[in-house]
Amino acid sequence: MSGASAGLARAGLAALLCAAALSSCALVGPPYASTHPNIDSGARGGVLPHSSGAPQIDPLDNSGGSSPQQPGSADSFGAAPQTLPQYALGPAARALLADAHQQEHRRDYGLAAETLERALSIEPRNPRVWLEFAEESLAAGDAAQANGMARKALYLAAGNPSVQASAWGVIAATLRAEGQTRRLSRPS
Repeated sequence: MSGASAGLARAGLAALLCAAALSSCALVGPPYASTHPNIDSGARGGVLPHSSGAPQIDPLDNSGGSSPQQPGSADSFGAAPQTLPQYALGPAARALLADAHQQEHRRDYGLAAETLERALSIEPRNPRVWLEFAEESLAAGDAAQANGMARKALYLAAGNPSVQASAWGVIAATLRAEGQTRRLSRPS
């Protein structure tokens, strides 16, 4: 083998070993991540896991942000990309969130809250469930509860700017709602 082809073979082997190491790291995630690679979140925003390992853009992403980078690509500053934590929902929690959305749409906030409590009992460390519950509480008029739940989602979403931005949006809405309530309750 010539020197050039041996160098190419070593580079190919190094790339293969690096890819294998990265894929094994992806299998060990936070305790709230789904172990099923084909389960998408069904929730708002972010990158969804896919069986090929390549990120898929969530069609329900309303964040307006830029699309996620492909694994192995570098950002505009030449730094290696960071892998964002995934918050995939299991089928039971996903079904409960869908039910809660329908109940909230019908303005049955009490039943929606009960449904979301069941989803939280299934996935208590998933920030998307906390965020959904915060949004439901805000819609029901309980800004204080919504604020606490959004802060819990913010805490659990450490390292995922998309979910954190959504949580900050709910927190801002709760503060606006609380300010309006305080203004209305002040004596003239």
